[in-house]
Amino acid sequence: METTEVTLAVRGETAPGEVIAVVGSCEALGSWCHKRAIPLQLNVGNDGTFWSRTITLPRGLEFKYRYFQGFFLESKNAGGSCQVIVNKWETHQRPRTMTPTESHMNPDDGQFGTHGGVACVDSGWLTCQTEVRLRLHHSRSAPVSITKKKFKKSRFRIKLNLVGYEEEGEEEEESVEEDQLSPDTISLHTTNTTTLEISMISSDGYKSRHSQPDCGYPLDPSRWTEYTIKTMDPDNLELTFEFFEEDMGEHVVQGDPQPGHVGTACLLSSSFAENGKDSGVATLPIMGRNSRLTIGKVRVDYLVIRPIPGLHCDMNASFTRYWRKRSALDVGHRGAGSTQAAKHHKVQENTIASFKSAANHGAAYVEFDVHLSRDSVPIVYHDLTCCISTKKKDKKSLELIEVPVKDLTFDQLQLLKLAHATAIKSNDLKDMLDDEDEVDDQQPFPSLSQIFQAVPENVGFNIELKWICQSKDGSWDGNLSTYFNMNTFLDIILTCVLQMAGQRRIVFSCFDPDVCSMVRQKQNKYPILFLTQGISDIYPALMDIRCQSTQVAMSFAQSENILGISAHAEELLKSPGFIQEAQTKGLVVFCWGEDNNNHDNRNILREQGINGLIYDRICEDLGEQPNVFKVEEQHSLREVISDEARMNCPCSPYTIPCSAADPCGAPPAAATESNGGGSVESDSGLSSS
Repeated sequence: METTEVTLAVRGETAPGEVIAVVGSCEALGSWCHKRAIPLQLNVGNDGTFWSRTITLPRGLEFKYRYFQGFFLESKNAGGSCQVIVNKWETHQRPRTMTPTESHMNPDDGQFGTHGGVACVDSGWLTCQTEVRLRLHHSRSAPVSITKKKFKKSRFRIKLNLVGYEEEGEEEEESVEEDQLSPDTISLHTTNTTTLEISMISSDGYKSRHSQPDCGYPLDPSRWTEYTIKTMDPDNLELTFEFFEEDMGEHVVQGDPQPGHVGTACLLSSSFAENGKDSGVATLPIMGRNSRLTIGKVRVDYLVIRPIPGLHCDMNASFTRYWRKRSALDVGHRGAGSTQAAKHHKVQENTIASFKSAANHGAAYVEFDVHLSRDSVPIVYHDLTCCISTKKKDKKSLELIEVPVKDLTFDQLQLLKLAHATAIKSNDLKDMLDDEDEVDDQQPFPSLSQIFQAVPENVGFNIELKWICQSKDGSWDGNLSTYFNMNTFLDIILTCVLQMAGQRRIVFSCFDPDVCSMVRQKQNKYPILFLTQGISDIYPALMDIRCQSTQVAMSFAQSENILGISAHAEELLKSPGFIQEAQTKGLVVFCWGEDNNNHDNRNILREQGINGLIYDRICEDLGEQPNVFKVEEQHSLREVISDEARMNCPCSPYTIPCSAADPCGAPPAAATESNGGGSVESDSGLSSS
């Protein structure tokens, strides 16, 4: 096959040690794998922003490609593979394309991040580095407690410093000299890829990922303050919290290089690994500046976000921040509806039969909860607990015992006769006393894999990642104060979804903000919505500041750069302006809650421009019909057939008769973005063709 020498060129400013690279749809461009991407070379003769590289490509074929900024790191070990960090990447729904036709080509792709006149750049995900997050907040109580009488009434500003790395013995001599390294890579030892940034979130707004002022920021009871450290060496960081008096007054010494500095609290990240937890609370003594005495203590929440081991996300497409605007989507709650809801559909909730029923009645998405069995199988079930029955000695009556779902294996769950936890209070045992075997499609506790295989692919999945929440009174969902390791829990579920989703539209959601942050950082493909109950008369207030109102939920979603929020209908019906406010901030808004089961309420929310409505009686409301995605797909196909028929009618040189055109004169499809090859792009999923 003939080839073409293509010299790609693009302009972009980079940080020290950072490069611009290209990745694309063929072997020569890395087949969309960031680890096999081609680093461009900086043209020193220009203004330091011009990057280019000559690549040999087969002639006459179309190729798709994107640029990204990041680090290519030489392995610490001789012969080890190069590590690639993606800091920023182009995420246009239609990537750049080229078709080499000559022996040499020199396309100029202009500015990094801008394609077709549209700028579209997103932050990268965790490919090989780890995020350590340290948080100060007043969710439970004030994070700083002062015992020294002299500072009892002082207000402090706090700054986090990255002091360095823990070292064991003398630093080993480099085994590879700097000038022996490949020009495409840089030494992990000589390039500081560790970054430290701060974010602040409140109901009044947010300020995301930026550097700290010299004396840090004051603590605010209504604000969530979070420090994010991205690093290749998460278990060996030395960090210090520096405390400054906000009203420096009489304690300032003339000529002091650190005016107002009163104390320091030290934190070693190795302590996280030692206690075996990726999240928790560390209480640190604050040591006075000029003495070995403590002046108080600081309580620091920590969270460690690790990359998914062994899973490589490709760069073909990203939907983490993409949503195609259309009228409100109908989302089947637990499939065809909650079994506990009034006038619930006859099909058991969260079963294959329930999801199929919702699909047959026009649901664009089905919503369901996913958690793990004891043997780490992702399963679909709503509650954190279920009931198992034991026969009493009279052998005629049953006793129900509530058991956490996480304590039962997948096989054990398949043997259960399903009873809701509320059956204990109501003494409702009719489901347990029914000896008739379950029909397969109505078997409770299906695995996530089974749902992927059984439900039509044109039906999207709104997957709620089940996690425990703590109320302000200190109680926990399902009385479970401990749960899975969050990294392990999400790695298993995300791997399943990324491997099985195919062309299906996927939107994750969760009530836990840390889960939302992790999903955003662990993969580059699917979006997540932050579930919030807002201020509610139905549900008890939650402990976490980020969960306590719809306004702060919006700030969190913006700060974390996630798709949007899924808000409680109770609050949206009281304050419908929240919908437009969120959308003005670039957020997608779904809505959940029993109020959505009222037809009039749904109409009110539709009129306000809600993006998605999650409700129970979807089968009664819609009747049997194809969903919006199926209709759009059919319209697009008719347009293609119609165009081909017009090309082949008798008035053209072609001989295919005009009867090949659609006789019904199908209406034009809604405005769509085409992702090459004639496929119609979906929102938050892959092409629907």
